[in-house]
Amino acid sequence: PLPPPIPPHPSPTLARMLCRFAACAATAAARAPVRRGVTSAPLLATAAPLAVRRLHASAPQRSDSDGDGQLYEYLLVDKRADDTVGLIQLNRPKALNALCDALMHELASALDAFEADPKVGAVVLTGSEKSFAAGADIKEMLPRNFVDVYYGNFLGHWDRAASVRKPLIAAVNGFALGGGCELAMMCDIIYAGENAVFGQPEILLGTIPGAGGTQRLTHAIGKSKAMELVLTGDKINAETAERAGLVSKVVPVDQLVDEAIKCGSKIAKSSKPIVAMAKESVNKAYELSLAEGLRYEKRLFHASFATEDRREGMSAFAEKRKPHFKDQ
Repeated sequence: PLPPPIPPHPSPTLARMLCRFAACAATAAARAPVRRGVTSAPLLATAAPLAVRRLHASAPQRSDSDGDGQLYEYLLVDKRADDTVGLIQLNRPKALNALCDALMHELASALDAFEADPKVGAVVLTGSEKSFAAGADIKEMLPRNFVDVYYGNFLGHWDRAASVRKPLIAAVNGFALGGGCELAMMCDIIYAGENAVFGQPEILLGTIPGAGGTQRLTHAIGKSKAMELVLTGDKINAETAERAGLVSKVVPVDQLVDEAIKCGSKIAKSSKPIVAMAKESVNKAYELSLAEGLRYEKRLFHASFATEDRREGMSAFAEKRKPHFKDQ
């Protein structure tokens, strides 16, 4: 039979089923017997490409240059800068990129793929020009109760972005509210478009931030300003966020992603093990006392002397040439 109608955005599971149908139909067409002068081959041969055409027309559009072979429903995934920078774009435009559970699982999967890619040295995470992520999906949360969220460890897997060892750069245009602001703060560097808006408005919904808003925001901009934003639900624009230390740079909206990729490309040119050490050491400043942090930094500094890249970097400097790192 011909394939059934396909929904506008088939799930990855349905997409795989359709691909299998197309492959089986094509095989059957080649082997179909002729009985009483009639063969089923033409019908099967028509069904196979029809299934494929329907699949390609309705599947979420994404580049497969990342090479992980996975189809994402809520993300667009690509690689830039000679495949040294991973690019992940949140893609729920009708919901202003609200963070649903399925999207966050896909994000973790995409980050895992880039983490395992030896050529990728940094990853850029962005949304649309209108919205980075307008918050968590309220409709998804509404029916849950205490037992659901506590025993099920709701939001427990949302912090994958914070544990990626490769540098993660958030390129924020438009709304970064609630969970969207928390996701941006999980990244190592935040670049903001001139139209960016940040905030933690959970208090207006009768709850509090649950993915790091009360903690990372306080570390980023200080207790007084963080307390004001969390307790009032007020928002701040990109310029205010830069002055407060929440973002590194504010750039025109249409240049934002390119600027973030440029930063990622510069990072990717350095030794990946050494970049990972530097990132780890900076992050420890949030967790350790100054004395403990200095000791931790010293140990990682000493550890860098066990790498070939440390020797290459210093030799290149002494010889007045560019280093050629091997990530070893």
